[in-house]
Amino acid sequence: MTGKMEDHIEVEGRITSVLAGTMFKVVLDNKHEVLAHISGKMRKRWIRLTIGDRVRLQMSPYDLNKARICYRLG
Repeated sequence: MTGKMEDHIEVEGRITSVLAGTMFKVVLDNKHEVLAHISGKMRKRWIRLTIGDRVRLQMSPYDLNKARICYRLG
């Protein structure tokens, strides 16, 4: 299965809870809640995320309940 980098939806949200294994519950701007994990580049750079942080997410159009956190907005 090959996926292109353009095959994702970018949205913004706020972290509501921190789960085990670098997983997070994030509420999007449209009040939808998703389960998100940190991208590899953020994990490599030791970017810390806490409750209340605004983040940019990448979501697959095929599964709108999971996402990847790719950027911390503050």
